[in-house]
Amino acid sequence: MLIELTIRNFALLEQATLRWAPGLNVLTGETGAGKSIIIDAIGALLGSRLGPDWIRTGAERAYIEGVFAMPEEPLASDDSLRAALAALDIPPEEDGTLILSRELVRSSGRSLCRVNGRAVLLSALGEIGRHLVDIHGQSEHLSLLRVREHLALLDRYAGTTELRTEVAARVAELDAVRAALRRRDEDQRRLAREASLLRHEIVEIEAAAPAPGEFEELLQQRNRLRNAERLRTLALGAYTALQGGDGETTAAIDALGAAAAAVAELAALDRGAGALREALDAALASAEECARDLRRYAETIESDPAALHAVEERLHALRELHRKYGGSTEAVLAYLAEARAKLDRLAHHEEHVAELEAREAALVEEVGARAAELSARRQSAARELAAAVERELADLRMAGARFTVQFSHSESDRGVPVGGRRLAYDQSGVDRVEFLLAANAGEELRPLARVASGGEMARILLALKTILAGVDVRPTLIFDEVDVGVGGRLGHVLAQKLAGLARRHQILCVTHLPQLAAFGDQHVLVSKHEHGGRTETTARVLEGSERVEEIAAMLGGTSETARRNAGELLARATAWKGQAAGVA
Repeated sequence: MLIELTIRNFALLEQATLRWAPGLNVLTGETGAGKSIIIDAIGALLGSRLGPDWIRTGAERAYIEGVFAMPEEPLASDDSLRAALAALDIPPEEDGTLILSRELVRSSGRSLCRVNGRAVLLSALGEIGRHLVDIHGQSEHLSLLRVREHLALLDRYAGTTELRTEVAARVAELDAVRAALRRRDEDQRRLAREASLLRHEIVEIEAAAPAPGEFEELLQQRNRLRNAERLRTLALGAYTALQGGDGETTAAIDALGAAAAAVAELAALDRGAGALREALDAALASAEECARDLRRYAETIESDPAALHAVEERLHALRELHRKYGGSTEAVLAYLAEARAKLDRLAHHEEHVAELEAREAALVEEVGARAAELSARRQSAARELAAAVERELADLRMAGARFTVQFSHSESDRGVPVGGRRLAYDQSGVDRVEFLLAANAGEELRPLARVASGGEMARILLALKTILAGVDVRPTLIFDEVDVGVGGRLGHVLAQKLAGLARRHQILCVTHLPQLAAFGDQHVLVSKHEHGGRTETTARVLEGSERVEEIAAMLGGTSETARRNAGELLARATAWKGQAAGVA
């Protein structure tokens, strides 16, 4: 629902901020006052393409902002407002609102579009906007004229959305199976070459038998073999420093032993030196252990050219495997596992193909059966919808109009069996649906976009919207001059239809009919006047006696009789809405 609309420097509007009510919002004013400017501003938030000529004369920028309450979407769908927001990674505000804004810049001729403060493309603004508002009238946002939406509307009316989702899931699986079968038809010689290459690679890796961590261990082993003499010399030198042996210098162990003996005597005289004695005893024991380890280490070090050559050869072999199959031994082993699995798949290729063919046959029958059920339920609902729309059109003084839902199908060798035919399918089933109408008696049925214009088209769309109100997920509907060519008794009927529709949707309606204006839950007056040599359009909400005065003016005067008639219209509208609410 649209909560608030802010407009600055757009066309003749310098500044306007309007808060909108739930239910029926009517916009009235003299012809040419600028009522449609407000609708055009909302259209700008829905992605309409607008040039810099829409910016108010003398201003550099125009700005439009709409604050919307997030609608409830009981039907989970990939084609939903929440899905559109998720695709853009835009969460709603914490209070559940969504803020759309658009700024037109004269110098660049470009638009700056934002959703909750985040910059988006104009197309993204339009994608989000189409879930929020549907405009009927002087705009391209005529959803009922978009044939691609007819099937979705029919499914909502028929209550077949869940079955359609089931069909879509089976179709997706069937398409995946058929895609896998198409890959079966690849060149068999290529598969044979691939299998042969895999066998060669597997044999090569298995023959080398690399082990995890082996390469790093070989590098360490090669380093020891290359530096065997130096390692032995260093180890013996350290051993001699600890243990002694040249007779010229005092061995470290002997020095530690002397120090330990002296501190032992010291500790016997002073118990406080006990910790020093323990430390020196531990140091002496550690030095003796280290000397023994150094001696054993030196004895293990031998120069072995044959062993060094073998290590170099093994390292070279592992490097070749790394170069071919990965940057490490672990990568080579992972490649080996993958190659074995792939070779196994190739070996069982024909067996897998047979399984796919059996699954394809089962899915074709299953999709056909469910698509047939879906089509039957749609056609039954379509007849009910057609009768209901014709009744609504009769109420709107189009008694001779005929409405129907046209179904079409395409045959295909790759289709699914429905009613003894092979029909092309997609995730919506096998039906192609379009709404057709003959606006007057004796005329042939034609697509909606070709049968009427102006007020007649608005009444047709109003009739459809009234029937489909319970299944239309857009919270806000806008009717721009729906009353063109309507007057007298039909005005009351039209007003009642819109008021009834407003029980389920927020309605914004531009009107010249006083009967319709009287039914408004909120009344906005749009006026144009001259100020400081400039023409300006203003918009404000009317309250109390102001509504009576405006409706009286719409009736043709400001006399007491006109005011009394306006009051009667308001009273009658209030009474009707009260009765309708009681019935509901």
